[in-house]
Amino acid sequence: MEREANQKSSENQSRIFLTGATGYIGGRLAPHLLECGFHVRCLARSSAKVLARPWAAHEAVEVAQGDAGDKERLEQAMRGCSAAYYLVHSMDVAGSEYRAHDLLLAETFGKAAAVAGVSRIIYLGGLGETGEGLSEHLSSRREVERSLGIGGVPVTVLRAAMIIGSGSASFEILRYLVERLPVMITPKWVDTESQPIAVTDVLFYLVAALETPATVGKTLDIGGPDVRTYAQIMREMASALGLRRRLVIRVPVLTPRLSSLWIHLVTPLRASIARPLAEGLRNRVVCRSDEATRLMPHECLTIREAMDAAISQQESGSVETAWSDAGVMPGDPSWAGGTEYVDRREVTSRATAAAVWSAVTSIGGNRGYYAADWLWRVRGAIDRLWGGPGLRRGRRDSKNLRLGDALDFWRVSEIRPQRLLVLTAEMRLPGVATLSFEVEPFPSADGKSRLIMTARFRPRGLAGILYWYSVLPLHGLVFRGMLRGLLRSAEQGG
Repeated sequence: MEREANQKSSENQSRIFLTGATGYIGGRLAPHLLECGFHVRCLARSSAKVLARPWAAHEAVEVAQGDAGDKERLEQAMRGCSAAYYLVHSMDVAGSEYRAHDLLLAETFGKAAAVAGVSRIIYLGGLGETGEGLSEHLSSRREVERSLGIGGVPVTVLRAAMIIGSGSASFEILRYLVERLPVMITPKWVDTESQPIAVTDVLFYLVAALETPATVGKTLDIGGPDVRTYAQIMREMASALGLRRRLVIRVPVLTPRLSSLWIHLVTPLRASIARPLAEGLRNRVVCRSDEATRLMPHECLTIREAMDAAISQQESGSVETAWSDAGVMPGDPSWAGGTEYVDRREVTSRATAAAVWSAVTSIGGNRGYYAADWLWRVRGAIDRLWGGPGLRRGRRDSKNLRLGDALDFWRVSEIRPQRLLVLTAEMRLPGVATLSFEVEPFPSADGKSRLIMTARFRPRGLAGILYWYSVLPLHGLVFRGMLRGLLRSAEQGG
């Protein structure tokens, strides 16, 4: 019995509770923890979204379905875990409400961790000078740090500035601004100093902090070896992309609000997410102490090395996670009325079901939609003007899709390999739209297959009904051409 008790205690010590497992950092941290021999229990609003990750099949992975705001569920899910990672933020909450929502979630988490018997919490926060003058975003990060400790559980805080990695929000903002704007009219914040860090180095510190007892209860600044202004970082990005040196013109009248709208129009980020980031750019974000490197010795990548690694991963199609991964999975909405409009189209292909499926799962991103791409671009531009994601989010991988992936202004809400793909629209609409693709092999042995494409729309009020009938004439052009293009790609082998 004593041996069994010791074994159970050892298992508890190695069991780690992870929030944000489907987000940008959490989705990369989970496999790192598994490689280091830890058991990982993930909290997720959608267990299916976690289980779609390649590392989720590992025998040391557990999935607890629930919401970070449910204290009782949190307490239950955290029991038996020795440490917990808090990788949650509410920047996708509308307006300035994200700050209050973040505070509430952190307090709930800290209290639940204490009741569950968790020995420590590890949190990834934001760098920034202390005292007055912090942006609302960075002030919120400080409040979260304090709130996590409200239950008495020691909190290790790792503060980082810009994180450079394939698929990160910071990297995407930089890349889009530099690629699209040879001449940049910028606010004064381009002269603010920052100390970026590669995502691989962030992951090192997150795991090393767990394995280093001296980090318990500490607040540690982490950053790469280079301190640069944002103007210098943008020029470095241009060089890494093989572009000409960008001309930066500073204009003092550009406010954070105007900057966020500009970022919204030029990059994939929505204005609601871009604004708190833009406000934070006025704060100098440089490490004030080298305690992190003394406790956890490590040689970090330079800015250029981090950029080169990120670009290489994007070009090779090996992006593990993207900033858009953390979107909420579509649930069962409350419909006004219940009317559902359906546009169903069916075609037969000489190609095998596997070839048709490969073509279907390659739509969007750089490949486009096989027909009337100019109409898709117009629709994406309109969506961006209305505050939606537009087409610029692209897709994480050019060939493979998984549950929860963002695909331009869609999200993968259901996927059954080789059979069914359902995309739910995240564009601004007066209703909810889905686009599904069903692939069926013919019973005969001639290798033929059938492709069924169905557009469904459930309107909200009169505006939704008018919207459906206004776009219906375009379906014949767009969807017929799309089906022909899909079949052509499948029959020609991609």
